[in-house]
Amino acid sequence: MGLLQERLFGMGEGVTIALDSIRANKVRAGLTILGIAVGVFVVVVISAAVHGINASVARDLEKTGPTTFFVSRFPISFEACDGTDDTCKWFRNPPLTLADVTLLDRLASVRTVGARLDMQRLISYKDKRLTDVQVTGFTGNWQQIEGGTDIYPGRSFTANEATAGDKVAIINDVLAKQMFGDSDPMDKMIEVGNVPFRVLGVYHSDASFLAGGNKPRAIVPVESAHRSLGASYNDIGIAVVPLASVSRAEAIDDVIATMRARRTLRPGTDNNFAIITQDQLFDVYNKIFGAFFLVMVVLSAVGLIVGGVGVIAIMMISVTERTREIGVRKALGATRGTILWQFLVEAVTLTGIGSIIGLVLGTLMAILINQLTPIAASVPPMAVVAALLTSCFTGVLFGMLPAARAARLDPVTALRYE
Repeated sequence: MGLLQERLFGMGEGVTIALDSIRANKVRAGLTILGIAVGVFVVVVISAAVHGINASVARDLEKTGPTTFFVSRFPISFEACDGTDDTCKWFRNPPLTLADVTLLDRLASVRTVGARLDMQRLISYKDKRLTDVQVTGFTGNWQQIEGGTDIYPGRSFTANEATAGDKVAIINDVLAKQMFGDSDPMDKMIEVGNVPFRVLGVYHSDASFLAGGNKPRAIVPVESAHRSLGASYNDIGIAVVPLASVSRAEAIDDVIATMRARRTLRPGTDNNFAIITQDQLFDVYNKIFGAFFLVMVVLSAVGLIVGGVGVIAIMMISVTERTREIGVRKALGATRGTILWQFLVEAVTLTGIGSIIGLVLGTLMAILINQLTPIAASVPPMAVVAALLTSCFTGVLFGMLPAARAARLDPVTALRYE
C-alpha cells in the first residue's frame, strides 16, 4: 500500500504542477496542447467519417441483396491507361443492350434482371426550375433490385409502361417538396429536359453516401430515358439477382456463358464485358478510403509530433527551473522512480488536456458532418479509446527524456543550483 499511496500522491502532485506550469508558461503550453489537440482532432473526425461511410455503404449494398451482381461494359480497374487500345483494351468492349437484359432474364438460375441508365437533366414545374437533377432510367422491375424503396402516394410504372417508353416518372420526396410544396404531386405534369412527364408517385429512401445524400431525384422508364431524353444505351448497366436456391457463383457462370455465346467469343478469348460483384465494390472502396485514411493518419501524426516536441521543450524548462527542488526532494529520500513518475505524470497531463480538447472538437465536427452532409458520421468508442491512449503514449514517449534527466540529477549538484 505504501508504494501505491506514493504513486497516487505523485500523480496528484504531477497533475497540480502541470497545471501550474501551464498557467506560468501559457504560450509554450498552449502550443504543445494545440499540437496534440490537432492530431487527436484529425483522428477523431476521420474515424467518425469513415465509420459513417462504412455503415452507409454497407446499407446500400445490403438493399440490393448479398448475392446481386452487375454486368458492366467496363471493369473496375486501377491499371494504367493512357487512352490507347494497348493499355485500355476494354475501350473496345461493345455496349450492353436491353436485348441482353431480356436474354439474361430467361436464365433458370436468375430471379430477375434489370437495367439502369443515369443522367442529369433540368426539371421544371410552372415557374420552378431545378438544374442537374439526377434522373435514372430503370426497367419495370427496379424495385426488386433496388430494395428499401417505399412509394407513397402513388405507384411505380408497370412493365408495359416501361417497355412502351411512356413519359411517366416517380419522384423522390425531396423533389416533390421543392416542386410542389404541400400540394399533391399526383398526376401533375413536370418537364424533364423540356419533355413533359406525368408524376405517378413519390418514393422515399434513406439518404446515403453512395447516392449523394438527400437530393432531388426522379425515376423514369429506361426506354423513356433513351427515346425522349436522349440518354445513350452506351452507358447502360445491368443488375442480376440470382434465385435464392442458386449460389451467386452458379448464376455468374450462367451469365458469362450466355454473354459469351451471344457475342460469339471463341474459347480462350477474353470477355468483352465485366462482371462486378459486391466484394469487388468493397475492395475498391477500401482501397480508395484506405489511402485517404492513411494520409489523414500521417497528418495527425505530424500534429502529435509537433505536440511531442513541445512536451520535451516545456518539460526540459520545467526540469531546469525546478533543479533545486529536485535536489531537496532527493535529499529527503525521494527515489529516482518517484521523480521519474512525477515528471511523466506531468507530461501525460499536458498531452491529456490536448487530447480531451481534440476529442471534444472532433465530436462536435462529427455532429456537424452528420447534420450537413450525406455522411452519417459518428464517433466509434474505439476512436475515443485510441485518442486517449495515443495522448498517454505521446506524453510518456516525449516526456521520458526530461523525466529521466530529472531522475538522474545528483542531489548535491542540484542543491547548489542557483
